[in-house]
Amino acid sequence: MAYELTIQPLGTTIEIEEGQTILDAALRAGIYLPHACCHGLCATCKIDVIEGEVDYGEASSFALMDFERQEGKCLACCARPESDLVIEAEIEEDPDAQNLPVKDFAGTVARIESLSPTIKGVWIRLDDPAAFVFQAGQYVNLDLPGGIGTRAFSVASAPGAAEVELNIRIVPGGRGTAFIHETLKAGDRIGFSGPYGRFFVRKSAQVPLIFMAGGSGLSSPRSMILDLLAEGFDLPITLVYGQRHRAELYYHEDFLALAAKHANFTYVPALSDEPADSGWNGARGFVHDAAREHFANDFRGHKAYLCGPPLMIEACIGTLMKGRLFERDVYTEKFLSAADAQQVRSPLFKAI
Repeated sequence: MAYELTIQPLGTTIEIEEGQTILDAALRAGIYLPHACCHGLCATCKIDVIEGEVDYGEASSFALMDFERQEGKCLACCARPESDLVIEAEIEEDPDAQNLPVKDFAGTVARIESLSPTIKGVWIRLDDPAAFVFQAGQYVNLDLPGGIGTRAFSVASAPGAAEVELNIRIVPGGRGTAFIHETLKAGDRIGFSGPYGRFFVRKSAQVPLIFMAGGSGLSSPRSMILDLLAEGFDLPITLVYGQRHRAELYYHEDFLALAAKHANFTYVPALSDEPADSGWNGARGFVHDAAREHFANDFRGHKAYLCGPPLMIEACIGTLMKGRLFERDVYTEKFLSAADAQQVRSPLFKAI
């Protein structure tokens, strides 16, 4: 059974299936509703139900309090229709957003390679490669068998690439990443849904760009940088990329080659725990330390894109602000676990 879902203030009416969440229906129609954890914990997707009835699903009583339910609020990631609905949401308008509809895709694992001691590169050849259209910086939800469910991974390849590349770090105790690292093999069938996320380059601003990445957080910046260079973006682009040891610094040679080929691209690798006698002659310390030194603590006139572990992102935000780059010019990609989602966020920042 299907219902009608009208989304205000757009005035757009779409179809929503019984049992489908409001968020999923909107994303599959190409309508972006703000969201983060997708597990009813963080309250980012809170909306108003103007008309109709919903099943609230597994919304946390902290993210959606009883009095808010009585006021007609729900969480779009959990709420499912019980009638036709009219909702009101904060619709984010951005001239650079492509607003691509979420779809389901299937393909075959073409190859798997060890990029570092803890990160695997997985290349997927889709049944219809041309069908998957995404904006550099977005991610997919990979479908894993055996009751594992879905896991979110940023796309590391550029739009239009023959194969979809994912860079996946093994998480201690994690069923999903353990399966990928230990069981998944070339030739296996696999599927995913996407694209998801609002992490993309604001190209229309026409200002120099800073990318700050750590760990497997390199995936989104790599896709964005490859896309920018391929289309001839000619303003300065700087990648500050950090790992602990040289063995973990994957795609290092590729970025050196890109910097040699493109005069507007600068690559600043940094190692935080490399032995002093290793012969490493690049920056030492954390990503935010290397960025502060490279830019002489002055980030004005840039837009910054951050992707990596939460502590790295927080340190980078602090450094950027001290160097006079503020919220409107700083963008982050965050994958929230249940523990992350329940942490108190600062009331000072809406976007980051």
